[in-house]
Amino acid sequence: MNARRRPSLHTRLSLVLTALAATLLLALGGLWLHGVRGAIHEEVEAATRVSEQWLAALVREDRGEVSPGAANPLLGDLRALGRIRANVLDVFAASGELLYQSPPPAYKAGRDAPGWFAALVGPRFAARRIEAGGLVLVLHPDSSRAVLDAWDDLVAMAGWAAALLGLLFVAVRGALARALRPLGEVVAALDRTARSGADFRIDARLPTGDAPELDRIARAFNGMADRLAQAVDQNVRLEADREIAHRLQAGLEDERRAIARELHDELSQGITAVRALAGAIAQRSEAQPALFGPAQSIVAVTGEMQDGVRAILQRLRPPAAGVGPAGLAAALQRHCAAWREQHPQIALELHGAPGDAPLADATAQAALRIVQEALTNVVRHAGATRVDIELAAADGWLELCIADDGRGLAGGPSRQPGCGLGLAGMAERAAALGGSVQLGSGREGGVRLLARLPAADCAVSN
Repeated sequence: MNARRRPSLHTRLSLVLTALAATLLLALGGLWLHGVRGAIHEEVEAATRVSEQWLAALVREDRGEVSPGAANPLLGDLRALGRIRANVLDVFAASGELLYQSPPPAYKAGRDAPGWFAALVGPRFAARRIEAGGLVLVLHPDSSRAVLDAWDDLVAMAGWAAALLGLLFVAVRGALARALRPLGEVVAALDRTARSGADFRIDARLPTGDAPELDRIARAFNGMADRLAQAVDQNVRLEADREIAHRLQAGLEDERRAIARELHDELSQGITAVRALAGAIAQRSEAQPALFGPAQSIVAVTGEMQDGVRAILQRLRPPAAGVGPAGLAAALQRHCAAWREQHPQIALELHGAPGDAPLADATAQAALRIVQEALTNVVRHAGATRVDIELAAADGWLELCIADDGRGLAGGPSRQPGCGLGLAGMAERAAALGGSVQLGSGREGGVRLLARLPAADCAVSN
């Protein structure tokens, strides 16, 4: 069942103002009724007093008693008089027999005010009794005609009041509709702004009006719309930057893979061939010191070159795609093991695990690259004897903390060529995924690097 529709603001305000006007009219009507009641009382009282005095004078002139079989001159005068204004006259004989009653009023004959209205405004009067010999004259004050006049006036005024209230309602509603018309524009603008998809609009603006209140609303809405447009533009630029960074990282990874293939297929094979030839020469020239020594040197140098190429390939190759958290942990373990062999003078410890939640390939690659770059910076700039790597996953984020006990940040930036590019690359790689990289001092000296990466790939999809 549909909810009952509430009246509009225009209608409600118009009804309130009309109700206030009606209340004022009712109060004025009450005052008018009070004045009418007093006026009727004075009018009827004055008419009764005059009629009583006139009857008393008439009785004095026609004083006498009723003779059997003869007409009473007073009774004849009263019959000739007819209707007495605002009074009813009854003439009784001494025996109580009704001899005469004045005729009903001819003014608005056949009509009377409602009983409740007559009781409300009609005053009460006592009958006046005049004795004239054998006759008794009883004068009853009658306010029915005055009450009827008041009733007719009230009906006319009520009609005019109803027409006035109706006109007031229409006029107020029209004025409010005109004054509050900008609110409709506000609602329409909010509706356009609140739409989603292709109908989303942020260019809706409200015109400033003459009313100060509505002008403030319009200015506030326009300011909100401007800030929303700026935020949308910033988000669009941020997403564009992230997409560019994501594509750059993808291009870098492709280039790394290509370089790794070239090193493995060309350089590594060439070094292996040179080492094999040098080994063969060394085996056949043991009796010739002039050849045996250089051949052994070539074997040793090519072995070192193979180790270097193997280390470079280890850094260039990302973790296998789609292996998830376990693949990242294994790749980090392999890289740390290889790094320990190359730098035995620095103790390296790997703690924690990425958890069991799904891990995006881009996140795994970024985590491995950040660890590789951080360890490279430790060797080049830190002068540390210990490095700790902590890996953890919580609330959809992968956190990497790499801390060393080296000289820290107090010594200032290194003057070596390329210093700072690695940290910028790590920050850009994390930002491309919607993450962050923070660099600070460790609790016990050295440098502490904290990287936060989203577990899900949200760089471009957002």
